[in-house]
Amino acid sequence: MARDREARMPLLEHLAEFRKRMTRAVLFIGLFALVGWFFYDPIVDQLTLPICDLAEIRRTGSTECGNLFVGGVLGPLNLKIKVALITGVILSAPFWLYQFWAFIAPGLHNREKRYSIGFISVATPFFAMGVALGYFILPLAVKVLLGFTPSSLDNLVRFDEYLDFVLRLILVFGVAFELPVILVSLNLIGLVSGKAMIKPWRAAVFGIFFFTAALTPTGDPLTMGALALPLTVLYFGACGLSMILDRRKKNRVSTIADDVAEEIEAPAPIDES
Repeated sequence: MARDREARMPLLEHLAEFRKRMTRAVLFIGLFALVGWFFYDPIVDQLTLPICDLAEIRRTGSTECGNLFVGGVLGPLNLKIKVALITGVILSAPFWLYQFWAFIAPGLHNREKRYSIGFISVATPFFAMGVALGYFILPLAVKVLLGFTPSSLDNLVRFDEYLDFVLRLILVFGVAFELPVILVSLNLIGLVSGKAMIKPWRAAVFGIFFFTAALTPTGDPLTMGALALPLTVLYFGACGLSMILDRRKKNRVSTIADDVAEEIEAPAPIDES
């Protein structure tokens, strides 16, 4: 009975710690969501630039954002809440990611902690680069897609649907840019070598283009190429870095092996008498 109680206590402590970390993460998200609430208009203006710029070159010549609209009585309020929450999640990412790290860190060894800290520190700028590229491609992607609208029709887009489209596009770009970080991480922990990565390079390049064609929400060749070409370069860069790391590991192991061999005493000669 006492043993069962001792076994339950760590679980209860973990649950209490998890609840505390989750509460702090939600508070950070809510705090930064207020930023999105008060800066709602500038954020929406920035998001609507790709479509608003197109309005000038359309046949009306209007500078108004006539392509976007919000429907329903509760539509404006729901949209403001959605934009505020998304802003809160994005801006508070370092804080709620730290809460997640603080929860799992006690169960990791020192080597695992070093690798995980290195992964986060490298993965964050790569994700940011992918998001930036996705946002840069966004106006061109919108222009290509709306270009299929017949001249006799107007293409009216609900802003909440447009917001979902923007989020999917930049998230796909951001997550895709984690490919080299994941490959090098797998190499560091010894799961795959650099030669094993580069050997199926034709299939890997085909997979990259297939992945971009399947997951990019636009589906146009421009957006697909804008993501697939940098990913291909990053893939070969990760393979090259992994082969360099493999060479260093091999040299280190051989050096250690020689040192150990010098410390081992040679066996005594066999006495034939």
